[in-house]
Amino acid sequence: MMKMLAFAAPLAALMMTTTAMAADAAPTAGKPKRQCFWANQVTSFAAVDEDTVNLRVGIKDVYQLEMLGPCHDVDWSNAIGIRSRGSSYICSGLDIELIAPSTIGAGRCQVQTMRKLTPVEIAALPKRGKP
Repeated sequence: MMKMLAFAAPLAALMMTTTAMAADAAPTAGKPKRQCFWANQVTSFAAVDEDTVNLRVGIKDVYQLEMLGPCHDVDWSNAIGIRSRGSSYICSGLDIELIAPSTIGAGRCQVQTMRKLTPVEIAALPKRGKP
């Protein structure tokens, strides 16, 4: 009987921990699904202005990046570079840095936020903003 009780306490603690971990991992109704992409999937870009850049990812997805500050000359660039931090799997603005050529050399632009646009938002983009 004592051996059974000695085994039951750690087993109960393990079950409570596993249940708590499963509850944390389960998506909640109010929490949006994380939207990520691989850096090598970016096929084109369109700079709306110095503060907003839209990236075409794959065939149909568009991600909108809001810069931490103005990204000089990005709205005149024919090409940009993407530098990922840590992994090339990008899930937030903190994971990515844009490199835009300028008249005085390459400018590094910090991204503040990133979000995936809906099909309705993509359709409503002005011509200049469509990658």
